[in-house]
Amino acid sequence: MRGPSFFVSAALCLSWPAVAFSQAVPDPEAAPQADAGPAPAPAPAQESAPSPAASPAPDTQSPLPPPGPPPSANFQKLIPPDQLAFLKDYDGKMPKDVMKDKRFKQLEKQVMPGVRYFYHYDKPLSEAKDEVMDNDPLPITVRDGRYVMIASAGGGDQHMYGRGFFWFDMQVGIGLGGIYFHPTNGEPSPTMAIYSKQLTDTVLSMGQLPDAFLDDFWTWANAAQVHYVSPRYFIPSDDRKYVLIHDEDYCSHDENNPPPDGCEEMNADAADVDMEAAYFMQETGNATDATAYMLNPDQIEWLAVRDRECGANGLACRIRVTRQRTAVIIGHPLPQPRGGRRY
Repeated sequence: MRGPSFFVSAALCLSWPAVAFSQAVPDPEAAPQADAGPAPAPAPAQESAPSPAASPAPDTQSPLPPPGPPPSANFQKLIPPDQLAFLKDYDGKMPKDVMKDKRFKQLEKQVMPGVRYFYHYDKPLSEAKDEVMDNDPLPITVRDGRYVMIASAGGGDQHMYGRGFFWFDMQVGIGLGGIYFHPTNGEPSPTMAIYSKQLTDTVLSMGQLPDAFLDDFWTWANAAQVHYVSPRYFIPSDDRKYVLIHDEDYCSHDENNPPPDGCEEMNADAADVDMEAAYFMQETGNATDATAYMLNPDQIEWLAVRDRECGANGLACRIRVTRQRTAVIIGHPLPQPRGGRRY
C-alpha cells in the first residue's frame, strides 16, 4: 500500500535563501494574519542603529529542536496490571466479546476522553468508537503476553466505513484508542485520531508514542488499509484535539527494507498535511467536533509564494519551509524526521 499524494511535488534541492523569500511576501515563519497581533514596527534606518536589546528581525527562524530524539509521550494515571490481566483470556476472540465484559467497560472509562467527536456528524466519542469497532472487526491479538490490540478493519466502502482500535500495554498500564475515517466536515481527509485520557502532552509527534504501540499500530494499519501519510491528531486529557506530527523519514531504509517508490514525495506530503491539520486546528480552536469549510486567506497566499519560490529549488526546500510554517502555527519546534521503518 502506498500513501496518497495530496499536493503536486517539485524537483529535488537542498535549500534556498530565507531572506529572498521574506522580501517577496510576509515572512514564511510569520503567524497567519487572521490570528496575528499588531505588526512589528519597521526597523530603524541605517543611520539610527537599533539598541542591543532590539527584537530579532521578522525573518528570524524558529528555534531548532534540541539535539537527539524528543522525550517519550507522558502518560499519567497508569492502570494497575491486575485490572488488565483478564484481557489475555480474549486472545483470538472478537471485539464484541470483550466489550460485553464489565471489566472492559471500566478500562474504557480510564482511557476514553469524555468529548464529542465529528464522525459523519457530531456525537459522543464513545458512540463513534462503537460504530467503527463494528465495521469488519478483527480477532483480538495478545502479543508477547503483554500487548493487546482490539481492532476493526473498516470493510465495505472504504470511504464510508471508519475503522478503529484499542491498544493496551498490560505491564505498564497504558491504553490508547484510535479512529480512522474520511470526514466530511471540511477538515483534511482521511484523518487518524488517537486518544487517551492518560496522555498529558499537548505537542506530540508519532515517534514519541511507545515503540510497542507503533509496531502494533502499523500492523493494524496495513490490515485496515490506513494511509501512511494522512492528517493525524491526538486527544489527550485536556479534551482538546492537536496535530500528531509526522516524524517518519519515508526514505530511511536498510538492505532488507528498500525505500518505497516516491519516498521523497511522501516526506513532502507529510509536511503538507501536518500544516493543513495545524491550520484546521487553529481555525477551530482545537475543538474535537469542529467543522470548517474554508482556507485561511493567508494560507492561500503563503502556499502560492512557497510554490513559486521552491518550484525551481525542489522538494527539500518545500519540506523545510513547510515544517517551519507548521512550527509557527502550533507554537512549538517540530522534531527532526527520524530513521527506522515501521510500515
